[in-house]
Amino acid sequence: MGNEIVRPDYLLADFGYIGILLIVGILFTVTTLLLPLTLSFFKIVPRKSNPAKTSTYECGMETIGKTWVQYNFRYYFFAVLFVALDVLTVFLYPWAVNLKGLGLFGLIAVAVFFVILMVGYIYAWLKGALEWK
Repeated sequence: MGNEIVRPDYLLADFGYIGILLIVGILFTVTTLLLPLTLSFFKIVPRKSNPAKTSTYECGMETIGKTWVQYNFRYYFFAVLFVALDVLTVFLYPWAVNLKGLGLFGLIAVAVFFVILMVGYIYAWLKGALEWK
C-alpha cells in the first residue's frame, strides 16, 4: 500500500485531448492525400488540357522568349539573411520585455547568442558573401 502511484483523472483527460488531436491530425492528412486520388478515380477531376488552363491568369502579360529565368543566388541569400534577422528579433523581444526578471543568466544567454550571430556574420563577410557584384 505504500508504493502506489495515484493518477488524477484530470491528467488522463488531458492526454485524451492530445490523443483526439493526434487522431484528427492523422485523419486530416490521410484525407487530404487520398481525396484527389479518389476524385480522379471517379473521373470527377478533369484531365484534359485546354488553352484556358495554360494561359496567364491575373499575373501579367504573355511571355516572349524563354520563360525560365535563372535568378541570382544573392536574392536567396539576402532573403535567408532577412529571415535570420527576423528570428533574432523574435528572440530579443521577450528578452527585452523581461530583462529584470532574467537577471545575469538572461544577459549571458543573449551575449552568447550575439557572439554566435556575429561569428556567422563575420565569416560571411570575410568570404565575400555580402558583396553584390
